Amino acid sequence: MVVMDQTVVSPNPGDPGPSLVGRLLDGRYRLDSVIARGGMATVYMAIDTRLDRIVAVKVMHKGLADDPSFVERFTREAKSAAKVAGPEVVAVHDTGTDPDTGIAYLVMEYVRGQNLRQLLLTTGPLSPSRAAAVMEPVLRALASAHAAGIVHRDVKPENVLMGDDGRIKVADFGLARAVASTAITQTTTSVMGSVAYLAPEQVEKGTADERSDVYAAGVLLWELLTGAPPHQGETLASVLHKHVNEDVPPPSTVVDGVPAALDALVVRATRRDPALRPPDAGVFLTELQAVRATLPVAAPLAPTTQPTRALVVPRVVDKTPTTSVARPRKSRRGLMGIVLLVVLALLALGGGYYLGSYRYTHAPSVFGLKPAAAQAALKKAGLGFKEVDQFSEQTPGTELGQKPKAGARVRKNGTVTVYYSKGPDLRKVPDLHGKDPGTAASLLQDQGLKVAPSQPLEYSATVAKGKVTRTNPPTGKALRPGTTVTIYVSQGPEPVGVPDEQGKKQDQATRALKALGFKVAVVLQFSDDVKQGVVISNDPNSGTAAKGSTVTLTVSKGPDVVEVPDVREQSPADATTALEARGFTVKRQDAFFSSGARVYATDPSPHAKAKRGSTVTIYVV
Repeated sequence: MVVMDQTVVSPNPGDPGPSLVGRLLDGRYRLDSVIARGGMATVYMAIDTRLDRIVAVKVMHKGLADDPSFVERFTREAKSAAKVAGPEVVAVHDTGTDPDTGIAYLVMEYVRGQNLRQLLLTTGPLSPSRAAAVMEPVLRALASAHAAGIVHRDVKPENVLMGDDGRIKVADFGLARAVASTAITQTTTSVMGSVAYLAPEQVEKGTADERSDVYAAGVLLWELLTGAPPHQGETLASVLHKHVNEDVPPPSTVVDGVPAALDALVVRATRRDPALRPPDAGVFLTELQAVRATLPVAAPLAPTTQPTRALVVPRVVDKTPTTSVARPRKSRRGLMGIVLLVVLALLALGGGYYLGSYRYTHAPSVFGLKPAAAQAALKKAGLGFKEVDQFSEQTPGTELGQKPKAGARVRKNGTVTVYYSKGPDLRKVPDLHGKDPGTAASLLQDQGLKVAPSQPLEYSATVAKGKVTRTNPPTGKALRPGTTVTIYVSQGPEPVGVPDEQGKKQDQATRALKALGFKVAVVLQFSDDVKQGVVISNDPNSGTAAKGSTVTLTVSKGPDVVEVPDVREQSPADATTALEARGFTVKRQDAFFSSGARVYATDPSPHAKAKRGSTVTIYVV
């Protein structure tokens, strides 16, 4: 089985022409039997005689094949679709035009099984777990296409194949674009794709991008949960009007048992404003997987057919002898039977009343009421109250709806669930400063945010090389899931040229170095040659150094001078000791009449300033 071709909800753009069963198409593909017919093509099961394998061949209707512009566009789109690869994608093997008939054709992988439409017609709505399990490979296929720059444009149950081997595959990538571009389609005002799955922008502007596929996939998930698309009507125009003017409600407003997280995901994917949807199927897939992780494991699908059972009513056999003596008893038995029937009828009426009106009441409207007021109103009506908060573009606290709806039947003492907005789903950028880029990327993905493929390098004097310096958007910024965040990585301090500050005053040299981003350390040193307060040297004094590193200035304190102590009247020995303690060298000179007893003078004189290490002469008498 292969997927049917795109639904055309308008007059057929082309005549299918006579059956081609038995024809050898393009000298290679033998068409054995018709699988399906659609508005734009007939699908055949065929044999690829060159490779001896079963394939599905989609043969375009004659009216389309006669349009050269369509054939050119169809071939180009088919080649583009062939680039979409993955286990969930129906492979495109070949495309061409038969030289004998001029018919355009497409050769695809043959998938034995049924499509999703057939499954839904057989089983009805799926459980939340099963619906999520079916959607995951569909979104993986769409994500592969979006990554390759291809938009499907026609996501619907007919294009989702359920193989007998359990695999799920998506077919007909990008082919709606070729048909939508033809003159035939334009002149008949055809709308490509099933109207139930068209995004509002496709209806209003005829444009489609990745977010249009997201919308259709959201509608598909809605249908898997409820059994029917959300927007229905008696005419094509009424359905299209609903797409443009009405929001898709949460699936839980139609069926019970849909978790709030899955409800919110469907509503987000089907927003009328494309900017409010997940930007592509990859982001939608990530969000679905997060929700699916909270659901029970999906049970295998039940058999698609069930044996019919007849309702057998046991027959009572009267074994009483039919003699004339038994006639009064039979008459009494008839009377008792009538009484029994009356009693049963009364019981049935009473049971019907109990099962019907007696057990039920009607849910009052709590629209516009805050939780406390809604609870009070429901309590007054004898009903319980359950508050459920959901992500929504509405202001936090705004009521989104109730279940059962106002006026609907609800069991007495039952519960009415009221849904309130908790505002849009926003994720804060975590603080990644100083972390490894890999760890930072994981933390962003845990928040449901995307990581930019490039990680720009920048100099940092405070963050070690190879660590995260910052993000854009910055830490704490609230973003919608799927928003891309750029991680910046340190390449260490910025190298800066070091000037030679020798001969400059200390404060002048300090200002110059700090202006370049250096820290400054000062070492004071005596100098006989350099004036006090002037730089003797700096280290380093050439080349480059990391911005923020330290440059050491050696600054002159001037000459090392000390005061000559007053050693007069001291013995020569004591005077010598005192002078040497000050760092002087001592020279002794005795008068010709000296007795060597005491010092009577010094040169330099007492309290004069002299260089440390210079000579002081003591005069002894």
